[in-house]
Amino acid sequence: MKTLLKILIATQLIFLGSWALAQTPETQHSQGISYITGGVGESETVAILADAKQWPLLLEMSQIENGRGVWIFGATIKITNSKKQIIFDAQADGPYMLINLESGDYVIEAAYQGVVQKRALSLKANSPQKVSLFWK
Repeated sequence: MKTLLKILIATQLIFLGSWALAQTPETQHSQGISYITGGVGESETVAILADAKQWPLLLEMSQIENGRGVWIFGATIKITNSKKQIIFDAQADGPYMLINLESGDYVIEAAYQGVVQKRALSLKANSPQKVSLFWK
C-alpha cells in the first residue's frame, strides 16, 4: 500500500511540475497594447502556440545560421498604424510574439542585428494571423 501511495504522489508531482513548466509567459504592455513574448524551450513554445488562437497576431522569428533555420530572440518590433503613428515598440524575448491589436491596417518594422524588414498587415476581427519574419 505504501508503494502504491508513493507512486501516486510521484505521478501527481510529475504532472503538476510539467504543467507549471508549460505556462505561457507573463502578459506585458507596450503603449497600452498587450503582448506575450517567448518560446524558449519546448514547453513554453507549446503554451504560446496553444494560446495563439486567442490573439489577433502571432509573430514568428528565425534566421539562417550555418545553413539551417534557427529561432531567434532579441528582435525589436515596432508597429505603426494607418496614420503612421508608432503604436507598439517592444523587444522579443523569444522566437514568438503574440500581440493584441485591433482590426485595421498596420506596418510591422522588425529589426535584428542591424537588419530591418517591413511588412504591411491588415487585421480583421476574429481572424488571427501569423506573420513569419525571417532574416538571412
